[in-house]
Amino acid sequence: MTDKYPGLSSYTDRHGKVRWRYRTKERVVSLPAPNQAGFKEAYQAAVEGRKVLKAPVVRMPGAALPGTFGAAFQRLKISVKWLALDEASKRKNTQLIEEFLELRVVADHPLIWRDVAVKNLRRIHIEELLGRFIATPHKAKHLLVGIRKLVYVALRQDWIEIDPTAAVEWRPAYAGWKAWSREAMAQFENRWQLGTAARTCYGLALWLGNRRGDVAGLRWDQRVTRRVFIDGVERHFDGFDIVQGKNKGRTGGKRLFVPITPMLSEILDAADRRGETVLVNGYGEPFSAKSLTGMMAHWCKLAGLPKGLTLHGLRKSLGVYLAEAEASTRQLMDVLGHDDIDHAELYSREASQVRLAVQGMDRVVRLVTRKPMLGEPIGEPRGEPPSKALINNDNGGPGGCAGTVDFIGFLVGQNQKSSRIAPYGSAPKQRTLHKMGLHAGLSPRPLWRASNLG
Repeated sequence: MTDKYPGLSSYTDRHGKVRWRYRTKERVVSLPAPNQAGFKEAYQAAVEGRKVLKAPVVRMPGAALPGTFGAAFQRLKISVKWLALDEASKRKNTQLIEEFLELRVVADHPLIWRDVAVKNLRRIHIEELLGRFIATPHKAKHLLVGIRKLVYVALRQDWIEIDPTAAVEWRPAYAGWKAWSREAMAQFENRWQLGTAARTCYGLALWLGNRRGDVAGLRWDQRVTRRVFIDGVERHFDGFDIVQGKNKGRTGGKRLFVPITPMLSEILDAADRRGETVLVNGYGEPFSAKSLTGMMAHWCKLAGLPKGLTLHGLRKSLGVYLAEAEASTRQLMDVLGHDDIDHAELYSREASQVRLAVQGMDRVVRLVTRKPMLGEPIGEPRGEPPSKALINNDNGGPGGCAGTVDFIGFLVGQNQKSSRIAPYGSAPKQRTLHKMGLHAGLSPRPLWRASNLG
């Protein structure tokens, strides 16, 4: 071997292991054994007096060390919960998690979170990380959700015993989408007449409360009639049977029946019926869900409206209408398709606060001045006239009771001749019905004297 490779020799170290070297008068270079890989390259470099070039280490795409956040993300992407997500949710979560994995643990050190073992994660690390996104609190919230998904995988794999994110609270203020004002609605309706795609899209989002994808995919064959018993009377309602697109891949989507109001019925009667979907473009083809965002911004711009009025804002406007009409939280959830009460109460919170504040201060004014606090009336009366309580008069006779309006019939289009509800009692026929106890088509009621009420 030494004849074949001049300068090569071997020796036994103090541990009894045989080692090889290249030795001359000028230098001594350690070499691998002649039967090991890389011996010839190392010997040639020693003869030439240069260092052996090491092969560069290249990270393979998707490679991750065991037990790290990178490995947790790999396992997350093959989990059943992940595969059940819709494509939009997968893209959003992937973007956020990849951004987290590429973040440096410490600003002045090259170590990134992808290569950090999950078991080394502490609560203080999460709080410091979220603090970097203090200017974008909602992004920090979604980032925390993504980290929790990785920690959940680590818990399932026994890489970690305690979830360090459980005690982390991050609840940024949330105002939701901007609802349309009545002035903005009137301006949009004046610009876009019935029958246009803009007006149809607007009407579906406002009077059905649909999300963007449900507006684009709503079909004519989803229009059905349902029988509903209200106060013992069977009524037929025309409406749309909708399966919401949100979470459709994971839960199958929430199924809703939303009745058609006279406001929407007028829009549907003038809509283009060339396609299977209710909303079609100029070629009779359906819009894509993503294109409606840009189209609504374009339609609003042509109507002279400011930026910030969105398709989802019309959905919130319906929620505001429901809240102002004192609809219950459960009614809000069933119309808009929400699963959690907190989300539905976003619509009713402001309307309830104003109404309750006025009612509370009205009690104070009555206590101090013995008179009600009258607000300044604006415009014509809307909605159902309130029923007056029976009052004992000086002659012992019964008080009056205002007639009530059958709003169910109004909503399904039985009273479409006028959009304004006139108070009952003005016409002779209405006065006759009131005397007989027949209020707007309801069953007869006996007239009670105040003395009968005790």
